[in-house]
Amino acid sequence: MRLTTTTNVSVDGVMQGLGGPDEDRSGGFDRGGWAIPLLDTEAGDYLNGIYGGAAAFLFGRRTYEIFAGYWGAITDPSANPIAAAVNSRPKYVVSTSLTDPQWAGTSVLTGDVAAAVGDLKAQQDGELLVPGSGALVRWLLANGLVDELDLVTYPVVVGQGTRLFPESGPDMALDLISSRSTSGGITIQTYRPLGRPEYAASTVAPDQVF
Repeated sequence: MRLTTTTNVSVDGVMQGLGGPDEDRSGGFDRGGWAIPLLDTEAGDYLNGIYGGAAAFLFGRRTYEIFAGYWGAITDPSANPIAAAVNSRPKYVVSTSLTDPQWAGTSVLTGDVAAAVGDLKAQQDGELLVPGSGALVRWLLANGLVDELDLVTYPVVVGQGTRLFPESGPDMALDLISSRSTSGGITIQTYRPLGRPEYAASTVAPDQVF
C-alpha cells in the first residue's frame, strides 16, 4: 500500500482550523474557517477523488477527533464522497491515550508505530491516505514512510496558527510529480520525498543562480 499525505495549507503554511471557527482553537487560534470561502469546484472535486480512492486512512489523534466529530456524525454518509469513504473504510489512528474509539472501523496504533505502518503498507494494496495530521506527517517523513506528499495551497496568508513544517526541523529534498492550479487560485502539488537535499559546497555567483 502506498502512503500518501494530503494537507490543506495557506501560503504561509498554516494548516490549523481550516474548516470552521471552532474546529481547532488550541493555542488561542482565532482565524478558523479560512479555507472554506476559497474552496472552488475543481479543488473540491480533487479532494473528493483523493478520499474516494483511498483504501484506508491513517490519522493523528487531533485530526481523527475532528473527522470523527464531523464526518463520523453525518446522518447519510452516502450523500457525500468524503463521508462515504471515511465511514466505510478502515481507519487507523496513532495515539498513546485513545483506548476506546467510538467511530466504527477504527484501530489504534501504539507501541512500535513505524513497524505497524510498515506492516499496513506491506500487507494491503491501494492507497493509505493521511489527511491533515501535521505532527504525524512530520514523523512519517522523518522515518521514511511517506511515498507521496500532496499539498493543496490556498491563496491566503493566515498569519497565525500551527504550520505543517516548523521553523526548525529535518531537511528533505522533494521531486515534483505533478502541479496544477484551479480557477480560484488554489495550487495542488504532489511530491515524492528524496532524502536529504544537496547544498552548494562553495559560494555561487549571483549570475549563476538568476
